[in-house]
Amino acid sequence: MALVGALAIVLSAAPWLARSSTVQRIIREGQDATGQTTLRWAVVLLFLLLAIASRFGLDVVLGALLAGIVLRAWTQRFNMDTAGLERKFDAVGYGIFIPIFFVSSGMTLDLKAIAQDPLRLLVFFLLLLIVRGLPSLLVYRRALPARQRVEMTFITATTLPLLIALVEIGQRDGVMLPANAAALVGAGVLSVLVYPLIAVGLHRSAPLTPADVGITGSEAADRTTGQEALRPGREQGGAEQPGGDQ
Repeated sequence: MALVGALAIVLSAAPWLARSSTVQRIIREGQDATGQTTLRWAVVLLFLLLAIASRFGLDVVLGALLAGIVLRAWTQRFNMDTAGLERKFDAVGYGIFIPIFFVSSGMTLDLKAIAQDPLRLLVFFLLLLIVRGLPSLLVYRRALPARQRVEMTFITATTLPLLIALVEIGQRDGVMLPANAAALVGAGVLSVLVYPLIAVGLHRSAPLTPADVGITGSEAADRTTGQEALRPGREQGGAEQPGGDQ
């Protein structure tokens, strides 16, 4: 781990070692051209650190994290368009890598184990709501009204990529039973299908009222009065016009 970390530090310092104005110009001019310089080198960096982390027996998640840290240092040194690069990564990730990840994970899902013990899946499904969702009722108690916190409870209880990664690590290290792994991934799939629908249903069932967003009755009346004052035939400054209504 120390060697991989040291390599990441060296790679982070690489832009400071390559101070050639020509190199910097090529990178800046090619980042939005057909060459896509920054995106291609970022992918090379990602696979390099993933391979090194795997070779040293570390989890590939660590390699991906280090790649992100190194890439952030590179973007700051070369004054790259960070927002634009992030949008490109979203397109590549959600368009290619993440679908492949889910397809390969779905192919390894043990449906037979789930069918033999469906209660295990339901227990994990409810635990996702309790462990991941219910804390939002407390955390956002001063920022959101009660109904919105209930909606967020179901949104935050929705998870799948994290469960797949944990199951893969647990099975590889021999600390998770195959039946638990299958039930946990199945519960994640079920949470993605069910919990967002419940949240959307709650949101559509009743529109927000001024009280829901923390507006008191007097504030709502003041806003209504202000809107009335801006209608045609009324003076926008709030003063009474001769012969007009207040």
